[in-house]
Order: sequence, then C-alpha cells, then structure tokens
Amino acid sequence: MTRIAVIDFETTGTSPGMGDRATEVAIVMTEGGRVVDRFQSLMNAGVHIPAFITQLTGITNAMVQAAPPAAQVMAEAARFVGDAPMVAHNASFDRRYWQAELALCGLPAAQPYACTVLLSRRLYPEAPSHKLGSLVDWFGLPRTGQAHRALADAEMATELLGRIRHDLMLRHGVARPDHGFLRALQTCSKAALPKFWARQATAVA
Repeated sequence: MTRIAVIDFETTGTSPGMGDRATEVAIVMTEGGRVVDRFQSLMNAGVHIPAFITQLTGITNAMVQAAPPAAQVMAEAARFVGDAPMVAHNASFDRRYWQAELALCGLPAAQPYACTVLLSRRLYPEAPSHKLGSLVDWFGLPRTGQAHRALADAEMATELLGRIRHDLMLRHGVARPDHGFLRALQTCSKAALPKFWARQATAVA
C-alpha cells in the first residue's frame, strides 16, 4: 500500500530565494490512512531567526544553535521520505523549502506534492477559513500540540488529510482517493468541478 509523507517546515521567513532558511522540519508517514512513523528535528542553518519569527514559533536562536546542521537533518529527512509522495498544508511553501534545502545538500527533491489548502477549497468552500487551525477546529479534529511548531502542524495536516479522504470516499464515492487523485482534484478549477465529479460518478458506475 502506498505511503504518503505529510510534511511541515518552520523557517526564518517566506522565501528561500531571498536567503530564508528552515529551522525545523517534521514529517508524518502514513500508510493506508494510518500513521506508521514520524520524523522531527530542529536544524542549524547558520542564520539568524528574527524576533517576530521567534514570537510566532517559539523557536529561538539558542535552540537552533544547539541543533544538528541543516545538511545532516535534511539528508536524514530525505532518507526517511524516500520516494513517497508528499502532502502539506499550503504545499507551495513547504515544497519550496524541501527543494531549496535539499539542493544545498546536492540531493534531489522529485517527490510530487498534494496540498490540503487547495483540496479543502475544492471540497469545503463553505468553511469559514482554510487555515490549518481553523479547519481543524471546524471539523472538531484533535489539536496535537503548539501551532507553528513543525510536528504539531504536520500531525494536524495528517488529521485533515484523513478527513478529506474520508469525505471523498463517503460523500463522493471515490473508492481509492490516492495521491494521484488528490493532485488531480486540487488542480481542477471551480468551474470544472461539476464535470470532474460527473466523470468520477461515471467511473464508479
């Protein structure tokens, strides 16, 4: 059964292209909708953490100075993920850091990504917000720790992914909402959704 790796980064800012770096990474490995393993580590990329980022995440400069080097952590993370497809909440952000940090190590980052923000917008347009914490609270899913820490956010994204796949099976009749299906759904425009679901219903029939 195909594994899916749910990832979250904490960083010094929003753009690795502008010199921002990762400070923490967490990955929750799932198989058949169940959590089978976890990876989490702070990392020392040799950069300063701005005060407003520390206020948001609770990660201090002293914490990352005592952490393993970023290259070591990312090499371990890459081995942990292997060739498993990946999921993140606001995946464009996490994918940029996954690719940028691995590039600095000379490692490939070819894993395809699905995004629970895009999926939630397709499936739950009525949601009051598509932020991770808001969706978790809206569905009554468990909050697994401090928000804006990588493992807690990866755990919550995993819970949200489980709810999305559950609703795809029960509400939309998707027999196997695998990673490929999730990627197809997230790229479907709002206008094209009726045809998308019609094709799905025909396939089931």
